[in-house]
Amino acid sequence: MNPSMTDMDLAALTPVDSAEELRAELERLDITADVHDGYGLALVSVWVGLVVWCKDDRYWWRTGWDARRQRFTYAWHPAIEPVRAARRIAFRYAELRKVYPPSEPAGARCDPA
Repeated sequence: MNPSMTDMDLAALTPVDSAEELRAELERLDITADVHDGYGLALVSVWVGLVVWCKDDRYWWRTGWDARRQRFTYAWHPAIEPVRAARRIAFRYAELRKVYPPSEPAGARCDPA
């Protein structure tokens, strides 16, 4: 985020603006993501099981499952800190890549015979 931004500038940010800032920071960390907009919020699709919701002044994402309570657990980060949020999301991304590694292209395993 531009350090010269004022509180008024921050208040004018839309969910899509916040999502695009996060996407750009993730890209600087070599993580490709897509932004989707609608219904007053924006989503940053990062990896299998990793979607970041952007609304109001926060980013939030699912971090796991609480078996005792039978519900998902979430993390959040202030939208005014996309650089730090991207670093936290990158840790979750690394965890999920171990569980869901990239797949081969569809034609890579085909026998050319």
